[in-house]
Order: sequence, then C-alpha cells, then structure tokens
Amino acid sequence: MSISRPIPTDKEIKLNSNKMIVSKTDVNGKIIYGNEYFCEVSGYKESELIASPHSILRHPDMPKAVFFLMWQYLAKGRNIMAVVKNLAKNGDYYWVTTDFDIRRDAMGNIKYYAAFRQAAPKHVVIEMEKIYVKLLEIEKEHGMKASVAYFEAFLEEKNMNYDQFIGDLAKPKGLTAVFFEKMKSLFD
Repeated sequence: MSISRPIPTDKEIKLNSNKMIVSKTDVNGKIIYGNEYFCEVSGYKESELIASPHSILRHPDMPKAVFFLMWQYLAKGRNIMAVVKNLAKNGDYYWVTTDFDIRRDAMGNIKYYAAFRQAAPKHVVIEMEKIYVKLLEIEKEHGMKASVAYFEAFLEEKNMNYDQFIGDLAKPKGLTAVFFEKMKSLFD
C-alpha cells in the first residue's frame, strides 16, 4: 500500500506527557509495530503503518543529515537519542525526543529497533529548531554531506559528540528519567 505525503500545516499536536509513543522497525526502517498512542498521534491506522517506511512521518523541516547520523549510529550497533519533528497524516506536526534501542536475538544479531518517544520540552525544541534551520539551508545549497560536516564541526567546537550534546540538552532527568525508563520497560 502506498501512502501519499500530507501537506504540512502549521498546527502543532500537543502530546500527553504521561504517554509514550512506541514503534518498532525492522533493520530496513519498515514499521513492524506501533502502540495505540502512536496511531492516535500520527493519525494513521495500524494497518497503514505496518510495513510502511518510518520516513512517512518525516517532516520537511527535518534535515536529512540528522537521519543520516542516526542510521550511522544504529548501523554501528549504538543506541541513540534524537529530537525529531514528525508529520501526522493530516499535516499537523509534533516534536518528540526519541530514544532508539537496538533489540538483538540470542546470537547477538539485530532483530529490530525500538523507538520510545515523548513530548520534547519547549527549550529543547527552541534550541534544535535553530540548528535544523541552519542544516536545511546548507542541505538546500550544498547537499547533505555539507550539512553533516557542518553539524560535526558545530559539535567539535562545543567539544562534544552527538550523544553528549543531545544528552545534555534533552535526556530526561530526575523523576522524569525514572518514569521514562519504567515506561520503556513495559514494551520489552
């Protein structure tokens, strides 16, 4: 089944901070599972999501460089956290912090990727929007490789790698971190 890309609106979907969006994708990025809240927020029926590429949710305001770096981490067998603006079926958008976990079989081979999403805090969105606007400008003018190089140089100037930068900015802390980990454990 082919799903047509919605035209983005300028309307934000307010997420429930007590709920978690969960999806699982195969090693090629095809959705194999989405929880009820994922369907509710995205506006897609479960049957529309299953076997679809996760990129159907990619908002055009998201630089390709971010997804390139994310897949690099996952391909190296490393979990990663990202801040993402997603596109719902009706064209509305929602910002999430996404914690990607790699799930392996008994032999150590990657079985699937699990993504746990919660509403991104406003201060995180404000910071990432500035960076993403710059990365998109560079991508439009010079391509994705130039955008990746810029972002890597940006991180180098801060004396941080991607994990440190996103962790400092967006990783849940205190009771929120405990709640987040408890929620994730429900989907193991």
